[in-house]
Amino acid sequence: MNEIMNIIITSAEGSFLQVGVFVGAVLLLFGVINYKMEGRFIEKIEKSKKIQPILGALLGLTPGCGGAIFVMPMYIRGTVSFGTVVATLIATMGDAAFVMIAAMPDKFILVSVLSLAIAIVTGYIVDYFKIGETLLKNRRAISKEQANKVHEPVSEALTDYEYGIYQSTGKMEKLDMHIGHAEGDEIDLLLHHADGEDHMGFGYKLTHGILYKMFWVITTIGLVLGIMLLMQIDVNTLAIPNLGLLVGVGGTVLSIVYMIIDKKLIRDDTHEEEESKIFSLKETLIHNAGETAFVNTWVFVAYLVYELGLHFAGGESVLLGLMASAGLYAVILGAIVGLVPGCGPQILFVAMYTKGMLPFAALLANAISQDGDALFPLLILDRKSSLWATVITTVPALLFGVLYYYMEIGLF
Repeated sequence: MNEIMNIIITSAEGSFLQVGVFVGAVLLLFGVINYKMEGRFIEKIEKSKKIQPILGALLGLTPGCGGAIFVMPMYIRGTVSFGTVVATLIATMGDAAFVMIAAMPDKFILVSVLSLAIAIVTGYIVDYFKIGETLLKNRRAISKEQANKVHEPVSEALTDYEYGIYQSTGKMEKLDMHIGHAEGDEIDLLLHHADGEDHMGFGYKLTHGILYKMFWVITTIGLVLGIMLLMQIDVNTLAIPNLGLLVGVGGTVLSIVYMIIDKKLIRDDTHEEEESKIFSLKETLIHNAGETAFVNTWVFVAYLVYELGLHFAGGESVLLGLMASAGLYAVILGAIVGLVPGCGPQILFVAMYTKGMLPFAALLANAISQDGDALFPLLILDRKSSLWATVITTVPALLFGVLYYYMEIGLF
């Protein structure tokens, strides 16, 4: 039990200081950039019909799920093609991208270039066969009368909530502004009001109060220590004894607590949260804290699985030998894991790659196949389209993953 506890503590420290704090820094950087852009790239996609798959793939390529999430309602509205949706989903690596940027940026660039090319070609093929038009033809839509009936009381409650914020801060939040759709339409009802945030709940008040500030403080301290670790400085022998251990374990525990309060397990981003980040810098800080906590927790799980694997397998060489023998099966597994909506399992898969447990071809197959959190809004809006989208993205994942695997072992 002492050995197991030591493994847990070591994994918590290492995952936070070696990966988590750098993920937080990169994630916050992209969050601020997205806030400054205010969705302008989305408008360009809607106006550029002929190059939509290219723009969709570029949007999906941005780390995180925000860009890809915004494309889904535009497809339902008919302003972007289904090929654009597929291209966006193929290109996106979700929050797993932040782990790659933090741990091995060179591999992130290689995966991005390959995914981008595959995404664009696949997107145009899908549009050539007009698959999206067939899927939307028989879709049941909510009538305008039904939408108004549901939206009116919700709209009044939202106005009351906004007024409460105005009274307490003197600043009116843009909570009724949207990307890719309008307030009160069918998409708004399905994505926001059917399962929206509880703005009065304890968890919401805690994450929007002191918790996100605590999180960024400990992440900032951890980032300094993480940089010192890169410089080969032992952060546990500084003026404060075991400072690295305290910050590392504390950061991981806080990440887990944040994730639990946020009620996130597989997915970490909703369409509503992504929109709030675009229109409010405070919401960007709050939700990016939650997103970082989510990533940190899954990275910790990956570290823990790896270290426990070493412990029970009898050493690193034995464990890596077992994983290496998986070979082609690991590539197929990567594509299958990519079928799972959400970012959690994908982060785990990518983190295992950073530990040297998987071939690059498996990582590529997973990156192409996975749809991140972007599949959830499409699943809510149109299940048939979401099913076809995730199946279609898996086909090139298997094809190019297997092809790259045989190139790796020198058969081509």
